[in-house]
Amino acid sequence: MAVAEKYDSTLRLVLDDGADVLTGKPLYKTKSFNNVKTAATADQLYAIAHAIAPLQERPLYNIERRDSSEIRDA
Repeated sequence: MAVAEKYDSTLRLVLDDGADVLTGKPLYKTKSFNNVKTAATADQLYAIAHAIAPLQERPLYNIERRDSSEIRDA
């Protein structure tokens, strides 16, 4: 049986950068924070993201978490 073990997490803030002049489609910028504890809960990351968001020049659009796992035989 295979087992997945998280070894890295990243918190990523997606920021609203306005709209494209030609197409009118929304544009986004991202700000990533590496080395997030893999045991951090969604509530903790949400609270941190909302604490950091006012320090950014652009308004917060979305919050993402990216996890990396190693899959191996148990």
